[in-house]
Amino acid sequence: MEEIAADLVAKTELPYPVMLARMIGAVLLGAVIGAEREYRDHPAGLRTHILVSLSACVFALLSIESVHMAGFSDEQVRIDPLRVIEAVTSGVAFLAAGMIVFSRGKVKGLTTGAGMWLAGAVGLAVGLGYWFVAAVATAACFVVLFILAKVDIGSDEARKTASDEDGN
Repeated sequence: MEEIAADLVAKTELPYPVMLARMIGAVLLGAVIGAEREYRDHPAGLRTHILVSLSACVFALLSIESVHMAGFSDEQVRIDPLRVIEAVTSGVAFLAAGMIVFSRGKVKGLTTGAGMWLAGAVGLAVGLGYWFVAAVATAACFVVLFILAKVDIGSDEARKTASDEDGN
């Protein structure tokens, strides 16, 4: 029983409170990214972006811990944490690509896909301890999705008005 208890609370490189803080940070920053998609009622909204960010964070934490695991200290075992970043990037890109569709001559879901990809990057950044990078990327995303969207909407309305005036 002691062995099971010891396995449940294994010795880690990062203290558990730091891991918890990073996972909570990934959830919060992922929520900021997904909030606009949820507000606009897109299929991949708040929960999807949170899960993408959190899962990327967990993979980052696991990559940090795997480098320091005693079982992997053998000279013949090579651990490359960059492969985790590549795998997360590929996996999230696959999910994001599934959001993009071409319908009636228009591309839809591109911004949602890009947001999911950014949520993955933010989750990785937080998981690896790069809080500043994650916070700045999330703030920039907020500006792009909430503030620049108003500029884009204005230009869409101008195009529609011009099209209506031309009789098209």
